[in-house]
Amino acid sequence: MARFARLLRRALILFAGLALLGLIALGVLYWLIAPRLPDVQELRNVELQVPLSIYTRDGKLVALIGETRRFPIQIEQVPGHVKDAFIAIEDARFYEHPGVDWRGISRAVWLLATTDDRRVPGGSTITQQVAKQFFLSSEYSYTRKITEIFLALKMERELSKDEIFELYLNKSFFGNRAYGVAAAAEFYYGKSLDQLTLAEAAMLASIPKFPSSGNPIINPERALVRRNYVLQRMREEGLITPAQEQVALAEPVNASPHEPKVESDAPYIAEMVRAEMEQRYGAEATTSGLKVYTTLDSTHQAAAAQAVQAGLLEYDRRHGWRGPEAELALDDAETAEAMRKRLRAYPTLGGLSAVLVTGTATGKADLLTAAGTALQLDAEATQWTGKAPQQVLKRGDVVRIGLDPATGKLRLAQIPLAQATLVSLQPEDGAIRALVGGFSFGLNKFNRATQAQRLPGSSFKPFVYAAAFERGFSPASIVLDAPVVFRDRAGNVWRPQNDAGNFAGPMRLREAMVQSRNLVSVRLLDAIGVDFASRYITQFGFSQESLPPNLSMSLGTSSLTPLSIARGYAVFANGGYRIDPWFIDKVLDRNGVVLSEANPVRACRACPGRAAGEQRATSVVDGFDFSPEGAAPPPAETAAAPVEPAEEGPLNLAPRAIDERTAFLVSSLMKDVVKRGTATAAKVLERDDIGGKTGSTNDHRDAWFSGFGGDLVTTVWVGKDDFSSLGRREYGGKAALPIWINYMRVALKDVPVVEAVPPPGIVTAAISPSTGRLLPEGTPGALTEYFKREDYERITTSGFDLDPELSNEEAFDIF
Repeated sequence: MARFARLLRRALILFAGLALLGLIALGVLYWLIAPRLPDVQELRNVELQVPLSIYTRDGKLVALIGETRRFPIQIEQVPGHVKDAFIAIEDARFYEHPGVDWRGISRAVWLLATTDDRRVPGGSTITQQVAKQFFLSSEYSYTRKITEIFLALKMERELSKDEIFELYLNKSFFGNRAYGVAAAAEFYYGKSLDQLTLAEAAMLASIPKFPSSGNPIINPERALVRRNYVLQRMREEGLITPAQEQVALAEPVNASPHEPKVESDAPYIAEMVRAEMEQRYGAEATTSGLKVYTTLDSTHQAAAAQAVQAGLLEYDRRHGWRGPEAELALDDAETAEAMRKRLRAYPTLGGLSAVLVTGTATGKADLLTAAGTALQLDAEATQWTGKAPQQVLKRGDVVRIGLDPATGKLRLAQIPLAQATLVSLQPEDGAIRALVGGFSFGLNKFNRATQAQRLPGSSFKPFVYAAAFERGFSPASIVLDAPVVFRDRAGNVWRPQNDAGNFAGPMRLREAMVQSRNLVSVRLLDAIGVDFASRYITQFGFSQESLPPNLSMSLGTSSLTPLSIARGYAVFANGGYRIDPWFIDKVLDRNGVVLSEANPVRACRACPGRAAGEQRATSVVDGFDFSPEGAAPPPAETAAAPVEPAEEGPLNLAPRAIDERTAFLVSSLMKDVVKRGTATAAKVLERDDIGGKTGSTNDHRDAWFSGFGGDLVTTVWVGKDDFSSLGRREYGGKAALPIWINYMRVALKDVPVVEAVPPPGIVTAAISPSTGRLLPEGTPGALTEYFKREDYERITTSGFDLDPELSNEEAFDIF
């Protein structure tokens, strides 16, 4: 007995000594590690990565940009059954332990001592997981584990249990770029947390253990086993009843990818926003939860996308069927599932779905979609090819189908070889209301609205005419439409031609614009001087370098972007003011605090600050006089009286670019282009305030229509990225104008017609239709024409001679 007592005493002494050594060791470790532990108070202000969200001006989602999907939630927003699911599987004693579960640690230590495994389960509480997620690496070492323990204890002392749990639920990775339980619920089930069933909550709780290999989309079988185990643990912990468990076990795995619902299709503008945000706020712009509201109108944007796609498909049909996109060798025994997998290489582009031809019969073709749906194409669907389905399709062909906007029926289609862009903005302040950079962003991310440098062709003529009107020409001025030859100092010869190849002789400038006469534009530019015109046209926002210093400028040989053309046309539409296109209205942080809000320059003709006689204020730019020789400024009393601005806030007035009267005269000519010229198709819109100009370039490489109406200026370009020809007779009025019409039909719905009121300093007079000379009022057959007052007075005091004093500049350096 005495021997046993001695052994027991020695054992107790040994145990006490070991315990003391252990405490000393822990104390030393704490002394070494504690000073390096991070400040856990930072977790109260931590900003989790949240994607950049982009919206239209009317609040429609355009895009979510960022590597992570995350929607941070507060613990009060998490339903009880969702909390219970995570507690049951991750840390059943979470609300009881001090941050470290000594039972779990003891179990882990025992397994380490009794097995050969280097890594053993157990021991990590939710608090420890949060410590690792925010502060520690994934390194597996005893040092890291001990640091994790001390950090968890510190967190429990300084943070509440709910604060720690909230951090865990928002930080955990759930696979498929989903971070946080709210993002996981949205991605896997398309639901908010309060809509989740018990089975779905259990499934989400099972994912963080194996987020990549065990989520219900990648491995539904493994995910089902894990989900059922979570339900079992919930029942064992008394969190659910056996009956609830059985009901949840019977629920099938119904998870599927649910991408954020994009409500407005505007990928090109989304990319513009992303680039701008990164320039303003750095690389963290896509992870800091910024909310950007653009100037886009969702209705306008949808109409623009549909118009561009429909216009390009119509163009493509005019040039015939090119054959299937691919030809796959199909075995007779190949299953539908195998065929579906082969279709995954062909994503939907521009609203055109890829389908596989599985067979043909008399008058029909059998198709299979990537979703496994069986379809049939009848003869009507291939009518545009001129052949029946069995004549153009065969088993194994991969083709595209789309819906006919007129009938709503399926139609055989193909990815167009041409591209197009549309940009529409408000001439009042430059706000972009719609922008489409190409047929499909998925096909090509090149934004033709802002990046394509193309020749505008005849759509550039209004700028040349505006320069001529500043030199004393008027819409009634006569210019000869006849062959002309120019020779430069090097002996090179240039013989410009009209598109139709014919000549009309002497004609008024109004008629020359209506008929888009090239030779008139060339002679006009030669008359006013290239140097003068080039400097003058820069006032529309074009750079001097983009304008060729020769007579070819009159035919639109400048390399310009569609957006810059739209900006230039806005000057005509807003009364002569130069605005700056913009697309970001305001930027909010993740808490809804406004970081920036746009204050663009506005034309605002009647705003305070628009001085009397302002239309002459910029007649001299960079020392160059843009006023007609000998012209006197209009009387000051004709200027509009200032009125209060329509909107509150600081005024940011746009600078005057050109004389308001010049803008009116050119707009008047472009309205005639629609009424009786190359754009008469636009009369279908039945609006008197529509004007514009078609444009085409050599060999039909570019087709344009730029115009205005209501409160919008819109430019459409059609062409090929490789600068090859669009094909015979693909003019601006045929390839681009229909897109413009289809867009403006929607965009101008319910928009009041803008009445054209001649500005102060414009007078009307009767003229001869053939000679353009003034006639007495009431003369039979006379036409009414607009003149600047000083031009009218000069004409009447110089014997009714309409010819202004022209430049003596020689025509040279033309190539």
